[in-house]
Formats: sequence, C-alpha cells, structure tokens
Amino acid sequence: MLDLRPLAEKLLDYSLALQPGERLLIEAETGSEPLVRVAIEEAYRRGAVPFFDVSDAGLQRTWLLGAERPQMERQVAWDLRRAEAVDAFLIIKAGNNFFEFSDVSPVRLQDWRLEFKRIVDVTLKKKWCYLRFPTPAAAQAAEMSSTAFEEFFYRVSMLDYARMDRAMDPLAALMQQTDRVRILGPSTDLSFSINGIPVVKCAGTLNIPDGEVFTAPVRDSVQGTITFNTKSVLDGTIYERVSLTFDKGRVTHASGNLPEKIERMLDTDEGARYVGEFALGVNPHIERPMLDILYDEKIAGSLHFTPGNAYDDADNGNRSAVHWDLVLIQTPEWGGGEVWFDDVLVRKDGRFVLPEMAGLNPENIV
Repeated sequence: MLDLRPLAEKLLDYSLALQPGERLLIEAETGSEPLVRVAIEEAYRRGAVPFFDVSDAGLQRTWLLGAERPQMERQVAWDLRRAEAVDAFLIIKAGNNFFEFSDVSPVRLQDWRLEFKRIVDVTLKKKWCYLRFPTPAAAQAAEMSSTAFEEFFYRVSMLDYARMDRAMDPLAALMQQTDRVRILGPSTDLSFSINGIPVVKCAGTLNIPDGEVFTAPVRDSVQGTITFNTKSVLDGTIYERVSLTFDKGRVTHASGNLPEKIERMLDTDEGARYVGEFALGVNPHIERPMLDILYDEKIAGSLHFTPGNAYDDADNGNRSAVHWDLVLIQTPEWGGGEVWFDDVLVRKDGRFVLPEMAGLNPENIV
C-alpha cells in the first residue's frame, strides 16, 4: 500500500503552495478516494478550507448519452459558480476504463467540449495541479502489473522537481531568444517561429508527473508536415499514425487511423486547425508511451505539438475548445530525429547536444 501522505504534502506545499485560509477544490474520479482523503486532512493541517467532488466516468457517460446543449449549458453554469468561488484546484483523474466515452456520439462530445472550455478557462486562472492516480486501468494501459505501476507512479511523482526546474533554465533561456524552430524526423519536416512567445518551465507545479518546457508557435508561422509516432487517447478513442500538414499555420491535410474523427476534431472551431503549444519533454523516468497524455507528453526525448487552444502564459492568440497534445518521440528506438533553433542543432535522437543543456539528459536529472 502506497504511503500517500508525502505525496499529498508535496502537492499542497510545492505544486499548489496552498496558504492558510485558501479554498481548495479537490475534483477527483472514483478510484482515487485514498488520496482525496489524505489531501483533505493535509489541507486542514495547513489551515486551508478544502472541498471535494468525486465523479464517476460511467455515470458521466450515461449523462452524456442523453444530454442536449441547453442541459450542458446549465450544468456548466452551476459548475462555474463553484469554480469562481475557490482559490486552488487539485484535479485527480482515475477511473476504471479509459474508453468509457467511446460510444458517446461525437456530436455530443464536441458540444460538451465547447461548453466545458468555460470551466477550463476559469481553472487556468487559479492555482491548479493535475495528476492521474494509479488504477488497474492505468496499469493495464501501460502494460504493467498494478504493483509495478504503483511503484512507478510514486517514483515519478516524488522526483526532485526543484532540481529539474534549475536544469531547465538554459533551455528556457535559449527558447526565449529563438526565432525559428525546425523539427526533422521520419515523415517530418516542420518549421515555425516562436519569436516573442513566452516560455514556461513545467517542473511539478502544474502536473504530477511533470517535465516539459513549453511555448507556442507564432500562429501563422507553421509550415510543413509532422508525423506523430505515439498513440493518443482522447474522449475514449485511440488515434494512431496522426500526420498533419500545415500551410501558414493552418492544418490543410490530416491523416491517421480514423480520418473522419480526426477531421471532426479539427473542425470543432476555427482555432482547432491552428497550434496552441510546442513543448519538449524531459522526464527521465518516463521512457515509453503509457497511453496517457499526462505521462506521454513528458517522455524524455519527446516533443508535443498541439492543435487547439493556447495557454494564457504562453499565448499566441489561438482560441479553441480543443487542446490535443500529440507526441513525437525522437529517441533512436522510435526513429530518431532532430530539433534545431535558429539553424543550431539543440537535440539529436532525443539527447540535448549543447553542453549547457546536458543537465536535462536523463542520467543527469534522476
């Protein structure tokens, strides 16, 4: 049985910097109750005011099967009042089936995504941290035993994120000075500008696990093709072999295992065909895909490129109800690849080649 108290302490003290008197909303899914219980206790110890809501994906599916847009609007209106009344969010995903929404109408999922964005917009303006609690479903998706996955989860969650944060400084500084980025790899030749867009280090304050440095491309600057080699699970659907071609920032051609669903995703709104995030993953404990974007986007030697909404703290002006993180792993086992900043090679086959960034290579972060 995992000792969850040190993890709860880290979430409240390091990730959320929770202060006495602050109102904390713990939004969790069934299966994570042990962590919710400890987080409530630790919040009280700090003089904070905790609230909680434990939802069930199966019940959410039943609700979505019949929900119409006005009903969704009302639900979001209620939830918005609650979100606006708190200071911090601890969001704990769990559940026993990653594919619970696979038989929900794509139209209803799209409507819900558009409505739910209003809650996301409020949440992102507060203090928040998001993590996935280890469940048998997560272990199965990662092709690990439940015990091994729990041990992995704990190891990656309790990483020395303050040390990682310091190691990210040279990369963040270089990205802030960079204009042109070029990404090369199998079926990939993509270029874009990040000039003037803020750069954000993610080292345990927003996600657990964490480990990425992100920015966003200048909205209309993306040119070329990128082909992703990592499966993506979104709304109960697995997308594979997704390839996107851009012209003046806009996706003009898309392919993959489910072309019609991919097109529907990109047609959610105008911003869904533009990109809101570009990030490099650096977590040394995450070495392969686990069918969970919270882990996969942090894989050491990976990058992700995200059709849809930009974050306020690295804003390129793109707005969308979609934020679809798609991952390209560039280690040799996955086909290799290169990342160039202003015609200087920064990372090759998943390893940083500039001496000042050697601290981000896996053996130096652990």
